[in-house]
Order: sequence, then C-alpha cells, then structure tokens
Amino acid sequence: MSKNSISNSVIRRLPRYYRFLGELENNGYVRISSRELSEKMGLTASQIRQDFNCFGEFGQQGYGYNVSDLRIEIGKILGLDKQTPMILLGAGNLGKAIATHIDFHNKGFDLIGAFDINPELIGKGLGELKIRGIDEIGTFCAENKPVAAILCVPMSAA
Repeated sequence: MSKNSISNSVIRRLPRYYRFLGELENNGYVRISSRELSEKMGLTASQIRQDFNCFGEFGQQGYGYNVSDLRIEIGKILGLDKQTPMILLGAGNLGKAIATHIDFHNKGFDLIGAFDINPELIGKGLGELKIRGIDEIGTFCAENKPVAAILCVPMSAA
C-alpha cells in the first residue's frame, strides 16, 4: 500500500500507538496481542491489525507483537528515528521549564538554540545552550537550519 493511500485516521492513530507502546515497554511488556492492545486502547483488534498492516507485517498470528520492535517501527514511520533540529523562542519561565523538563531527544527533536529579547536572559545558560538575543536568529537559522520552533512568547509578540 502506498503512503498516499493510507487514511488520515490511521495516520492520526500512529502517535497514540507510539506513546502507548512506550508505556507498555516501561511497564515491562515484551509481547502483546492485538486483542490485549484493543482492550487497553479502546479500539477493536481488527482495527489495530488493519492499521499495522498498512505499513507491513509486524506481528505473528497467535504470537502477537514484540512491543519494543513495534514501537521502533512506528517511530520510524513517524520520523522519530531522525533528530529534527529545533529552536526555542522565548526563554522566560515557560520556555525555561519546557526546555529543561521535556526530553525532546527521545521524541525526535534536537533543541539547538534558544532566543529571547530580555537583556537579563541573553548570555545565560539554558541546559547546554546559551540564550541568544533575538537579533541573532537570522544568522543562526541560516547556519544551523532548524526545522521546528517552540514559541513561548506572549501572543502580542508571536
């Protein structure tokens, strides 16, 4: 099946599968059947099998799915096997909390820069990063090519 023929519903369920399989993995699950997965996720076993079959054969009938392997494969489909370079705009309280308490690396993102307009924050550390002035963003982006950004600024500044 080509990627263009995969329904939006299946695509929307993939992150949910990915997160849920991560929880199962953290709780020590090694294998799970589509029936068990359906009971835990509130979907039908048939729907789960159909969703996974859109991307190839992941499980074995009567044996179920290897939780870790399935999560890795879904991560690849979602592009989480690659690190997407990302910047943070607004390194105040909210930006600082997000940058220091979310494990972006395990979610497929690499936080490569942080920017703010507050002179009291510029030059200070934020994890492994140094907060830069917003006037440096053009040069930084041209050199480092971030693909995503987190905006932690007031609506009036966005």
